[in-house]
Amino acid sequence: MPGISVIVPVYQAEKFLVQCVESVTRQTFQDWELLLIDDGCTDASPTLCARFAEADERIRVFRQPKNQGVSEARNRGLDNAKGDCIAFLDADDQLEPRALETLWELRTQSGADTAGCAHWNVSAAGTSPEPLLPAGVYSREQIRESIVCPLLGERLRVPVFNGFIWRFLFSTKILRNAAIRFEGAYLEDEIFLMEYFCNAEKLVVTEEPLYRYLLNPNSATHKYMKDFQQVFDRFMERKTEIVQRYNLTDARPQWRENSSWAGLLIAIGNEYAKGNPASLRERQAAIETLCRRPDMAEAIQKLRPEGLGKNKQLVVNLVRGKHFRALTWLYRIKNRI
Repeated sequence: MPGISVIVPVYQAEKFLVQCVESVTRQTFQDWELLLIDDGCTDASPTLCARFAEADERIRVFRQPKNQGVSEARNRGLDNAKGDCIAFLDADDQLEPRALETLWELRTQSGADTAGCAHWNVSAAGTSPEPLLPAGVYSREQIRESIVCPLLGERLRVPVFNGFIWRFLFSTKILRNAAIRFEGAYLEDEIFLMEYFCNAEKLVVTEEPLYRYLLNPNSATHKYMKDFQQVFDRFMERKTEIVQRYNLTDARPQWRENSSWAGLLIAIGNEYAKGNPASLRERQAAIETLCRRPDMAEAIQKLRPEGLGKNKQLVVNLVRGKHFRALTWLYRIKNRI
């Protein structure tokens, strides 16, 4: 049985897949297996996956006949993983050569069930490091305060704690004992991390960047989502379930209003995205309707977000003042609609 199972969802990834897989095969830590989940690809990715598996018996390929989304792909990987630990890697990203060795050794030496690291943000403009947490060993209580609570009810003030699952080496035992799964195509990583770290006992963190994250303008987070409101509603349902199951109600009393505001800001950006076929008048009407929803109206009334970036703070002020026409013009100029 391998020490680490690396799970890679693959969808239309022929441009990046060779570098991604080679970043695993060139690891200084070699006790791994690589699970490539072909999520209904129609490009050359399946051929590449088959070639990798033929060249290295540690690489296994699982094909889903049609595209089911990143959550189902990752769940397929979890169902078939044999390693003591789980690492996630996106098909357009790469691991640093010592990533698995460093996380494995940190976890082993500290007696932690989970290890985490900083990462590199990679774009056309260059590469910059982004920290996870200060280096050290975190107890159950410190994990709750440093990760669970920020994911629960601190989704507005900059810097926001990002729900990047690929910054961690997870315990397979914890994942299976708690039956932790992915669901949905957006915000799925935040829920996954919240639930996992409600079950983790000890985390060790290094400030060394071990993962190369490509800031891809074509990723799902930059595209118009027709069903975003339904996705967000389900996200809030799952978040509420976790709050109740793990007694988090008192951890951040205004978590619901904070999360609703965060969702509202994403929804507004999504509504004015270039890919939305609706007219500007229809988009503005949709935003006004959303702001009148009881949950959103309550958040707008009870919580005044502060500490946001300049642009988001402007959007907040326009929404609170019900200046929806000005909001529409702002996005018309910004997105060149």
